[in-house]
Amino acid sequence: MTLQLNWPAEIVERLRGEARQRGLSLDDYLLKILLGKLPQQSPPGPTEEQTRKARQEAGRSIRELSKGNSLGPDLTIRDLVEQGRRY
Repeated sequence: MTLQLNWPAEIVERLRGEARQRGLSLDDYLLKILLGKLPQQSPPGPTEEQTRKARQEAGRSIRELSKGNSLGPDLTIRDLVEQGRRY
């Protein structure tokens, strides 16, 4: 791609000198400056399919971990909720 800039000659010479000091062409030097000023792009997030699969896996894992766990013969979830409200 070609980009034409109409800058004052003194600015162009100053930039050309800075590029030379760094061992770069003027084009490479300007590109380096511009890329340094651009905001960093964040990596793309998960796709809907990946999110759906992660949710399914989380649900499966929770169900697997809860197997064999019980509150006891006389304790219910309602009892635990009521107990939590007292404190």
